[in-house]
Amino acid sequence: MKKLVINGFSEFQTYIGKELGVSEYLKVTQQQINKFADATLDHQWIHTDPTRAATGPFKNTIAHGYLVLSLVPYLWEQIAEIQNVKMLVNYGIEKMKFNQPLIVDHEVRLRVLLKSLTDLRGICKAEMDITMEIKDNSKPAFTATIIFLYHFNK
Repeated sequence: MKKLVINGFSEFQTYIGKELGVSEYLKVTQQQINKFADATLDHQWIHTDPTRAATGPFKNTIAHGYLVLSLVPYLWEQIAEIQNVKMLVNYGIEKMKFNQPLIVDHEVRLRVLLKSLTDLRGICKAEMDITMEIKDNSKPAFTATIIFLYHFNK
């Protein structure tokens, strides 16, 4: 997969309304789920107890929704490289909707479309519609609009 390289605000503008790309698939393992449970103190059995989860609604453990969401920066970096940036800030998430649980050892990938780009006196506000797709599943893990602030070098 070839990463999209964008060299500045005006070049970024040419992608408004267009898909920026799709990441590679990433498998989410029980070890990742357990580490996330430890980090967030969320040890609900549906995430961390494979034996009990085997008798539950998904027949296996599932990843925390926020674990799947936390993969966005890693997967985004596979899609695009925005150059000439001195700082990137996570600004917000809008219209976040979890659509489908991610079962352990299944794979996800990120699909990104540039919804809008606004120049806020030298700071670029990028709104991107994202979909976290689950391999071999027609329903995504989630959809959302993420907002990044890019501080470009002069």
